[in-house]
Amino acid sequence: MSELTIRQATHQDIPDLNRLLYQVQQVHHEARPDLFKAGAKKYTDEELEQLLSDPQRPIFVAVTNDQIQGYVFLESLEQQESHILHAVKTLYIDDLCVDKQARGQHIGSQLYAFVIDYAKQKGYYHVTLNVWADNQKALGFYEKLGLHPQKIGMEIILE
Repeated sequence: MSELTIRQATHQDIPDLNRLLYQVQQVHHEARPDLFKAGAKKYTDEELEQLLSDPQRPIFVAVTNDQIQGYVFLESLEQQESHILHAVKTLYIDDLCVDKQARGQHIGSQLYAFVIDYAKQKGYYHVTLNVWADNQKALGFYEKLGLHPQKIGMEIILE
């Protein structure tokens, strides 16, 4: 396998970002077809264009042999000081995906390590993300990396 590089995404990367966004949506659709539509993606091309220009929402891609193998969408969040909470600067992983053809090559782990280094360099307090309870592969992946539940959302379906 060629050397993996991680770089900031550019507008020219939109076709590859779309390819991976469709893969993520399919995983979510298979787990929760009651919530997620088939054949859709999280962001429109216009929204991707805006995200790629937003310094508070950086996107990084993992590349081997000039092929995008994965991405991570990030968001900078700040909790303001209040009478019950401390001020906290959070780096939120909005989305992390490795191409289904490249899984098992530790690309996701390398993307995550990149995020941790990036967060430390930028002075964040912590890194957070959300994962669907039905996505057992993702849960196992994140637990293996050392993440643990911060809060738990629960539901009852009323149909």
